[in-house]
Amino acid sequence: SILSFFRKSAPAPRLPKDDDAMMRLYKKLRWQSFIAGTVGYSLYYVCRTSLNVVKKPILESGALDATQLGVIGSALLFAYAIGKFVNGFLSDHSNIKRFMAAGLAVSAVANLLVGLLGFANGGGIVGNMVLFVAFAVMWGVNGWSQSMGAPPAIIALSRWYPLSKRGTYYGFFSASHNLGEFLSFLFVGAVVGFFGWQWGFVGSSVAGVLGVLTIVLLMHDTPESKGLPPIEELTGEETPGTPRDHGKTSDLQRSVIRNPLVWVLALSSAFMYISRYAINGWGVLFLQEIKGYTLAAATQVISVNALCGIVGTVFSGWLSDAFFHGRRNVLAFGFGVLNTVALCLFLYSGDGLVVNILSMILFGVAIGVLICFLGGLMAIDIVPREATGAALGIVGMASYVGAGLNSGKTELDGVTSYNFDSAIVFWIAASAVSFILALFVAKRCTGKPQTTHPPNQAARDPLQPDFLPPPGPLFRTFAGIGPIAQFINSMR
Repeated sequence: SILSFFRKSAPAPRLPKDDDAMMRLYKKLRWQSFIAGTVGYSLYYVCRTSLNVVKKPILESGALDATQLGVIGSALLFAYAIGKFVNGFLSDHSNIKRFMAAGLAVSAVANLLVGLLGFANGGGIVGNMVLFVAFAVMWGVNGWSQSMGAPPAIIALSRWYPLSKRGTYYGFFSASHNLGEFLSFLFVGAVVGFFGWQWGFVGSSVAGVLGVLTIVLLMHDTPESKGLPPIEELTGEETPGTPRDHGKTSDLQRSVIRNPLVWVLALSSAFMYISRYAINGWGVLFLQEIKGYTLAAATQVISVNALCGIVGTVFSGWLSDAFFHGRRNVLAFGFGVLNTVALCLFLYSGDGLVVNILSMILFGVAIGVLICFLGGLMAIDIVPREATGAALGIVGMASYVGAGLNSGKTELDGVTSYNFDSAIVFWIAASAVSFILALFVAKRCTGKPQTTHPPNQAARDPLQPDFLPPPGPLFRTFAGIGPIAQFINSMR
C-alpha cells in the first residue's frame, strides 16, 4: 500500500561488531545523505522558481496577463504554507528518501505539464482561460509538493549527525536555496533565451528528474535501517545498550505542539520574515520611489544582500558550534540587533550609494544567519529527533504567514501610490520583536537520553577529528558585556 511504501524503515539486524568498518560505513552513508539533501533541495528550488524566470516572456507572448500570473504565484505560496505544516508532521513518520523523492517527482511533473500546456496554447489548442485555470491548479500542486523537500533533508541531518556537528552541516545545507535560485536563473534562463518560455518549464522538469535520481541513489533513511547504531548511542548522547524509550512519534509530536519554546521561536521567525520580505519584496520599489534610483541601480543594490546572505548562512552553524557550543539564541540575538540596525540604516540613510550598499551587506549577513537559526536549526535543537518535522512544520508555516503581512501600497482616487511611513515602523518593530523573542529560546533537552558527557554540552562526534577550537571564552566574553549579561548567563 501507499502508506507502507512511505512508512519509516524498520531497523535491520545490527552489523557484526567491527569499530573500524562501522565507522567507515557510517561516514560514507551520512555524507551521501548530506549531499543528497543539499543537491536535491537545490533542484527543488529550480522547479519552484521557474515561474520567476519566465514571467516576462509569458507577458510578452500574451499567453497570460499580470493579474493571472499573480494569482498563479499566490496558489503556490498558499499551498506551500499549509503544506509546510502538514508535511512536516508526516515526514517524521516517513521514509525520508521516498518522501523527498516523491515530492520532487510531483513537482517535476507539474512543471512538465505547464510547459506542455504552453505549447498547446501557442498552437491554438487551448485558450487563455483554460491555460490560466490549469496553470493555477498545477502550480498549487507544485506548491504542495515543494513543501515535501526541506523537512526530509533536515531530518536526515538530525538522524545522521550529532548535536556537536548539526549546526555546521545545517548551515551548509541552508545555502542550498541560494544555489537553487542561481541554477534556476542560469539554466532555466538560458533555456528560455534559446528556445522559448515553454521550454523553460520542460528544462526545470529535467532538473527535477536529476534531483530525484540523486535522492534515490544517495539518501538513506536511518542508521538503524542499515544495521548501524543510532547516532545518539554512537556519540554518547545515550548509553550504549540501553532501551530507547523515547515514546511514539505521534506522542512526541504532541509534546512539540505543547512546547511553548517552539511557538516562541515560530513567532520570532515570523517577525524575522516580515523584515526579510520588507527588503526582498519592497526594497527595489523603495529605492525607486523614495530615493530616486533607477530600476537597474535599485536591483543591483538589493542583490548585494542575497550574495552576503550566503556567507551568513554557510558560516552561522559552524560559528555557533565552534565558539558558542550550540547556544544559538545568543548569536540570534546579536545578529537580530545587527539586522535591525541595517534595516534602519537602509530606510533612513538617504540616497547615498555607498551607505545603501553597506546597509545591504550588513542586512544580508544578518538575515542569512537568522534564516538558518530561526527558520529551522533552533527548532530541531529543542525537540526530540523523532519530532523534528513537526517543529519545522510549525515554524515554517508561521514564517510564511509573516512573509505575507507586508504592504506599502495604497489606492487613492483610483491612482496607485506608495506611502511607506507606516510600513517602515512596522518593519523595524517586527525586526526588534524577533530578536527579543529569540533570546528566550534556549536549548533544552526534550527527549530522555542518558548523557555520558557534561550537562549542557553536546557529545563529540567520533566519526570526525575534533578540529573545532574549544568553545567557551568568546561566549563568556560576549555574555559578560552590557546590561543583559545576567540574563544571558542565566540562559546557560
